[in-house]
Amino acid sequence: MRIVDAQVHLWSSGTPSGHHRQVPVFTAEELLAEMDEAGVDAAVIHPPVSWDPDSNEQAIEAARRYPDRFAVLGQVPLDQPAESRARLDHWRELPGMMGLRYPLVRPEQQSWHIDGTMDWLWPAAEQAGLPVATMAGRFLPVFRGIAERHPNLRLIIDHLGLVRSGQDEAAFANLDALLALAKLPNVAIKATGAPGYSTAGYPFRNIHEGLHRIYDAYGPQRFFWGTDITRMPCTYRQCVTMFTEELPWLSGRDLELVMGRAVCDWIGWKLPFD
Repeated sequence: MRIVDAQVHLWSSGTPSGHHRQVPVFTAEELLAEMDEAGVDAAVIHPPVSWDPDSNEQAIEAARRYPDRFAVLGQVPLDQPAESRARLDHWRELPGMMGLRYPLVRPEQQSWHIDGTMDWLWPAAEQAGLPVATMAGRFLPVFRGIAERHPNLRLIIDHLGLVRSGQDEAAFANLDALLALAKLPNVAIKATGAPGYSTAGYPFRNIHEGLHRIYDAYGPQRFFWGTDITRMPCTYRQCVTMFTEELPWLSGRDLELVMGRAVCDWIGWKLPFD
């Protein structure tokens, strides 16, 4: 089974945010060594532009050097619509570039989804056929409207769409709204960072029921395993085996989809699976 991590970061400068490893540099080669040890075949890089403005270029270079190991969901500046819209016309010509991802974590970005700053992005990405991932967990009602207005835009909700600062039961406070979004066929879920939502030890059983409910709603073709490994409270291998060995409801073809095939299909990354 080919395993593809739906979210990793690389950086060459800056101060990593939140609970990410507080190291000044994290290279493609360092990540590849960890992936090899954990049995992960490939990964989708999300440049952490919020702390390293040059990370987009670093990700593209990693994909150029290791095209069978890395793809990229990159960024163009949201507050420069004219220039950025023009760049999207040629976005997939960049090595490994499959789409876009915006965490919206910096203070000045907290209102961009409602103040008009991002309004140009959704139709432009839809027209260009570029999937867009974002940390929509804090604005699910607004996100629903975006998905409904742009039915041909493939959208991805980051980190299971849960309450970012919550753990255990508190992380699932908005679960009903998240499950309701599954009725929209252009919305998918990245099951990234799951261990970080639990205060229990491996295999983090107190969040398994919530994971199961999300999986049941979205199905294996719209539920993507991943790690965000540089902020996880466990080993890379445990991030893998939590899904491959500890979830009795996930097996066979469905497991293969969740562990990599489905995210590649969603973003258009043509890796060999058979």
